[in-house]
Amino acid sequence: MGGGLGNAGPVLGALTAALLLALSRKKKKVKEEEAVVAEAEEDYYVSADTVGAVKPVDLQWSNLSCSLLEKHGKHVKYLLNNVSGEAKAGHLLAIMGPSGSGKTTLLNVLAGQLNASPRITLSGYLYINGKPLVSSTHKVAYVRQDDLFFSQLTVRETLSLASELQLSSSLSHEERKQYVDNILYRLGLVSCAESRVGDAKVRGISGGEKKRLSIACELIASPSVIFADEPTTGLDAFQAERVMETLQNLAIDGHTVVCSIHQPRGSIYAKFDDLILLAEGSLVYAGQAQDQALSYFSKLGHPCPQHVNPAEFFADIISVDYSSPDNESKTRKRLDSLVEAFRKQSSEVLSDVSIQKQDAIGVFKPSGRRAIATGSKKIGWWKQFRLLLKRAWLQTTRDGPTNKVRANMSISSAIIFGSIFWRMGFLQTAIQDRMGLLQVAAINTAMAALTKTVNVFPKERQVVDRERAKNSYALGPYLLSKLIAEIPVGASFPLMFGTILYPMAGLNTALTRFGQFCGVITMEAFAASAMGLTVGAMAPTTEAAMALGPSLMTVFIVFGGYYVNSENTPAFFRWIPRVSLIRWAFQALCLNEFRGLKFEHQNSYDLQTGEQALERMSFGKSTIKEAIIQEGRILLFWYWMSYVLLKRNKPKFQKLELPSPNESSVKIEELNE
Repeated sequence: MGGGLGNAGPVLGALTAALLLALSRKKKKVKEEEAVVAEAEEDYYVSADTVGAVKPVDLQWSNLSCSLLEKHGKHVKYLLNNVSGEAKAGHLLAIMGPSGSGKTTLLNVLAGQLNASPRITLSGYLYINGKPLVSSTHKVAYVRQDDLFFSQLTVRETLSLASELQLSSSLSHEERKQYVDNILYRLGLVSCAESRVGDAKVRGISGGEKKRLSIACELIASPSVIFADEPTTGLDAFQAERVMETLQNLAIDGHTVVCSIHQPRGSIYAKFDDLILLAEGSLVYAGQAQDQALSYFSKLGHPCPQHVNPAEFFADIISVDYSSPDNESKTRKRLDSLVEAFRKQSSEVLSDVSIQKQDAIGVFKPSGRRAIATGSKKIGWWKQFRLLLKRAWLQTTRDGPTNKVRANMSISSAIIFGSIFWRMGFLQTAIQDRMGLLQVAAINTAMAALTKTVNVFPKERQVVDRERAKNSYALGPYLLSKLIAEIPVGASFPLMFGTILYPMAGLNTALTRFGQFCGVITMEAFAASAMGLTVGAMAPTTEAAMALGPSLMTVFIVFGGYYVNSENTPAFFRWIPRVSLIRWAFQALCLNEFRGLKFEHQNSYDLQTGEQALERMSFGKSTIKEAIIQEGRILLFWYWMSYVLLKRNKPKFQKLELPSPNESSVKIEELNE
């Protein structure tokens, strides 16, 4: 027995040592994994220690190709054709070319912002500091060509909200305020910090200041790479100069700045460090922007005349003139020769990059969520809700012009209808008058709320889509905050309408009936507004929403209970009255008005009571409570549809696939030749 235990001792010792060694290795592996995750999160998110810090990165790309299959599926248009290049840290890179050359496409591909489409094919390789993109968690900012903001917020409020949503929650209020102030000074926005952004209705900051505010919002998370899509479009010469000076200073500070630009003035061109020239999706030149670019084209027999803006000179020699067949043939031959000359000149560099393709398999899968340090992991659902509720409240209450127009329309409509239906009595003819007035009141209330929403929400949705693409907040807090913020203001206009109309028309004098009248039209207004959100979520533009919303409402008006009796509705259309917010509002208003009324009568077939009038409208067996519940269900249904559509229509971006092996080998052989 003892001998057995003695023999087992070394075995147990060996097993124990092996177990301890395995546990030690596992613990070491876990620590290494945690360190990698911590390093990635520290690099990806803005914390109290790293706020304002910039991680310099060099961006390289090789063999980028983008083709678009036309709608009929017969022809393929190449937006990018085997484009390679590099954007360096601390440099301002300009992508130039004539209209349709692929400038914006290349910029969107590099930023991971090319809208997804089944007709688009995108392939190539992308590297960060010489490594596949998947191994980097660099932050990217994308400044779009159009500047969209919540117009009633000030510049400071816009930046402060962005900092609340994107920066670390560990930052104190003073640290956050100081950081926003630094950005305001850095981008020259101090003088307009307390000014509202403004829009077409309210004069706000200038176009150049809006562009710099767009850059400031993207700078909140200290991105390594900044992409700007034609930042000078729509600006005068002075404002364009200021914007490009801002981008130049950002490059000097260590950011990698890439912008697409169309024929800039000479002083702006002088700010570029590097230049990429594209024509019909092909690369004509990539390199330094100043003397090297001019000497390169001079060697090819295209010297730039003295006192001529280099940007204008390049635009002339790489454009195709379609004014006549001879000019087209001549300019196309020149362009083809320039493309071929640069391909041969850069073949060795491009080949070296292409040979590294084995390291880049599956590296680039832009999803739109890698852009800027997100706020979803920094602040909770309720804090998002509080911040968005504050923004929605400021946007709603400060929108004086819109609120003034809505108030004037409510008051004027009430006065007009009250004058037309002045002091309705209790004659037999008053029965039809009362029903006509209640139908008009239901239609007017619904159309006013719907029109306001579909006119505003599509533009607001673009801002929200961009913020959601950066994961600044979730969709639920946004919709809930929007609903709650609009309750006080949205309810005031139906109340104005009812307060004026009710006594003028001589409707049921009981105070409780007046309260129910105002409650019904207020509920209907919110249901119509929710319907407007759904229309705005479906329609791509404001114009499309303005066309679709009233058309859909017209169907609900036809089946609203006044023009077509629900019992006489064809079986195929009987579902429409059940979902018509006009029908349930009209029914509730009729029940509220007619029950208990006595009408003058002379003939036996005359209607003597309000209950008889309700029976004729097929409303006799209904109750106001039932109508209100149905109206509430319709309201919730439209809000739910808005949520679903916005969730489904979240921006999706095209994935970059690797070129096929045959295509890659052919290109490498061509480059090696």
